[in-house]
Amino acid sequence: MAKNPLTDSTFLTDVKALRARARKQIEDGALTPDYELDPEQAIQLLNSALATELVCVLRYRQHAVSASGIHSEPIAAEFLVHSNEELAHADLIAKRIVQLGGSPQMDPASLSERSHSEYVACDSLDKMIRENLIAERIAIESYREMIRYFGDKDSTTRSMLEGILATEEEHADELADLLE
Repeated sequence: MAKNPLTDSTFLTDVKALRARARKQIEDGALTPDYELDPEQAIQLLNSALATELVCVLRYRQHAVSASGIHSEPIAAEFLVHSNEELAHADLIAKRIVQLGGSPQMDPASLSERSHSEYVACDSLDKMIRENLIAERIAIESYREMIRYFGDKDSTTRSMLEGILATEEEHADELADLLE
């Protein structure tokens, strides 16, 4: 007969201690004593990712409303879609920061300092596409580094970042196609 891993004493060495710790540290929310990373460093990394996403939201939106020319309408629409997806990423990251006991840093005065990408307003559709593609490539590399950092030590954050990375790669592909 197979052992139940949830009740097998080799799985959890002391269920009573686990229960007592959960009751005692209830105010800590999702952050449990077995969290293997420095929460402050994790929060700092996530706040830089949050700043990057918010800068991307603003850059894409600015490009969406200022795009002009005969072929601008579908490209502006694509910029708006990307902006909305970046905003969804920012929301996910902000919620994870709170789960880890931190505060999402959204102060507009310091966003560009903490962001990995830049906010660049452009005067042509070609330049807009190129600047957004550069920002996506920066985000892709940044997220890959963060995924390696979180690794197996914070699988929840890693999984979230992997999902965001997949979308950033889609954005880069779409923008590269627009350049052709």
